[in-house]
Amino acid sequence: MLQKVSLSAIRIFETVARRGSHKAAAAELNLSPSAISHALKNLEQTMGVQLFEKDGRHVRLTVSGDVFMRHVVAAFDELRRGFDMVSARPSKKVLRLHSAPSIAYAWLTPRLPQFLAAHPGIEVRLSAGTDYPRFNTDDFDADIVYGPIHAPGVIAVPLARETVTPLCSPEMAKRIHGPRDLLDCNLILSDNKQVRWHHWFDANGLNPVLNHDLRFDRSFLALAVAADGLGVALESTLLAEREISSGKLVAPLASASVNITYIGHHLVYPRETRQGGILRMFSDWLAKEIVQPRDERGWSLTIAAGSAGMGA
Repeated sequence: MLQKVSLSAIRIFETVARRGSHKAAAAELNLSPSAISHALKNLEQTMGVQLFEKDGRHVRLTVSGDVFMRHVVAAFDELRRGFDMVSARPSKKVLRLHSAPSIAYAWLTPRLPQFLAAHPGIEVRLSAGTDYPRFNTDDFDADIVYGPIHAPGVIAVPLARETVTPLCSPEMAKRIHGPRDLLDCNLILSDNKQVRWHHWFDANGLNPVLNHDLRFDRSFLALAVAADGLGVALESTLLAEREISSGKLVAPLASASVNITYIGHHLVYPRETRQGGILRMFSDWLAKEIVQPRDERGWSLTIAAGSAGMGA
């Protein structure tokens, strides 16, 4: 069947289906309305189905046309990705990254200009989300993953050992002198974190019943609210680096309690990667940029795979 149908006929079908009019499609494709009608008639005859039906001055897809349109859209999307990968700005090498949202927002994007300045021949395309990308679709070269690694056939490089400690505004910190003082504060809950408040209180010899007035599914949201003075967030100092440096957040118990350290993020890429040179440069740069925290009182926490959701 494919040998009997031209790509131009499929493009005409897609345009008419999208615009809902022979006239509009003809204007977009720089063809005459009669050429559009003739192409669609030949396509329907070749396929043996009716793809459109009239709706006043417009046309709409039949059931068969709607099914066909879904496959055509998917096929054109794949073609666009293929063209984009192969022919878009051939003078530049493209690094396609996926990342957990919070580390992308709080740590990676502020530093990308430094990476690009050091490697002027590279273009970085970054997408952030909580889903794990499938490398076999060639959409991404690497992923900065939060939480357990589930994907098969990948190499996972652990990033910094992060320190997790209570963080709050300087004003709120004035009344926090020990772990028990937190029980009189609004403790912000981050739903998708591996390290939760009960881990921290357990490390500090307490087992309180906790109620949370504020809870979020992203660390950067919890940090923003804590910086506004609405509560205390239990977060990684790596993710809160900008807020701590600017003085918007402080760690009132960093030296008066046992903090938790753990490896929360990994750089993940296919074992048989096609972007070895670019990826190696990015991996080396990433390792130099992430500063290992120093905390002599750190309490190391190992999280079993599947014990918490992803998505920080």
